[in-house]
Amino acid sequence: MADVILETRDLTKEFKGFTAVSNVNLKVQRGHIHALIGPNGAGKTTCFNLLTKFLVPSSGHILFNGKDITGARPAQIARMGVIRSFQISAVFPHLSVLENVRIGLQRRLGTSFHFWRSERSLESLNGRAMELLAEVGLEGYADVLTADLPYGRKRALEIATTLAMEPELMLLDEPTQGMGHEDVHRVTELIKKVSAGRTILMVEHNMNVVSGICDRISVLQRGALLAEGSYAEVARNPQVMEAYMGTTDAELQGAHG
Repeated sequence: MADVILETRDLTKEFKGFTAVSNVNLKVQRGHIHALIGPNGAGKTTCFNLLTKFLVPSSGHILFNGKDITGARPAQIARMGVIRSFQISAVFPHLSVLENVRIGLQRRLGTSFHFWRSERSLESLNGRAMELLAEVGLEGYADVLTADLPYGRKRALEIATTLAMEPELMLLDEPTQGMGHEDVHRVTELIKKVSAGRTILMVEHNMNVVSGICDRISVLQRGALLAEGSYAEVARNPQVMEAYMGTTDAELQGAHG
């Protein structure tokens, strides 16, 4: 039996009669990079908001490491190790790159962020902060003001601040959105690198990214799970091709190259 880290059972969310997520049964295996894809309006973001407790399900259950977390609050699941990147770990533009990572590391000093502590008391975190910056290729940017970082490097910093919170499960929401080809490649390689020993669930539109690094893919359409499997299996599925209106078999298969 595969080791399932995150599972949803009949997860459903309705907004005033409109069903945004409908009876979704998702199983994310430990150590996998798992993608949630689907056409616009498929319910991907709503699903992410349910998983990270920013929305309350209308019905159904969410289990993390076998424990029902359906009623947990966002801060509680973050402490359990479910960390959503690119939203809750937004960077502080007027702090340096190093200072941003250090804020993520302060979680280990206690239950709250110690903004009132003196600068000197946080210097003990600098070594680990630099290790994390090295992991995402930002060691040369430690003293740079975050506002001055190029867009793709900001995304790398967001991954570093997420790693600082020691996630067991990272949820990445559109990690390559709005990037040029070079940045997409860099961030894709970075996700692949930091996935070692971790589990990643990501929402992603770029099929080149999905085909290149994901172990398993779940396809949503109109809030329901349409198909699941490897990229090759999903790309051959006639229902998936139909869901991506105008996307031919050649285009889906070609994204793999």
